Amino acid sequence: MTTLNPYINFRGEARAAGEFYHSVFGGELIRNTFAEFQTPTEEGEQEWIMHSQLTTEGGLVLMVSDVPTGMEYDPGNNISVSLSGESEAELRGYFDKLAEGGTIELPLEKAPWGDFFGQVSDRFGIHWLVNVTNPAS
Repeated sequence: MTTLNPYINFRGEARAAGEFYHSVFGGELIRNTFAEFQTPTEEGEQEWIMHSQLTTEGGLVLMVSDVPTGMEYDPGNNISVSLSGESEAELRGYFDKLAEGGTIELPLEKAPWGDFFGQVSDRFGIHWLVNVTNPAS
C-alpha cells in the first residue's frame, strides 16, 4: 500500500513543532539532528532536526524537519494538512488543540456539503483543514 504523508519544513522550530504535534495526536515521535548524520550546517544549527517522524496508533504519519539557513524557506505558504474521518469527538479534539496559540480561520461547523468542516492555522503558521464525514448532528 502506498501512503501520502505530509512533510513540513521549519527554520529552527522543528523540534518544538514535532513535540507540539505529538501532544495533539499522541503516538511515537522519532527525531534525528543534523549532528547525528554529520551533515554540514551553519554554526548553531547542528542540533536542528534533519528528520522527525510522528506515527500514531491510528496510522497517521507526519514528518517535519528544519531547513538550514543556507537554503530557501517560505513558512506556512507551501502546505495545508487535511484531517478527515468520521469521529467528530476525535477530530474536534485535534481542531481545538491545533487552535491553541493559533488562529481559527473557519470554525468547525456544518458545511454546505453536509459534513462538519473547519480551518485553523496553528501557532507555527501551518494551515489545517478538518472535515468530519457523516456527522451525527
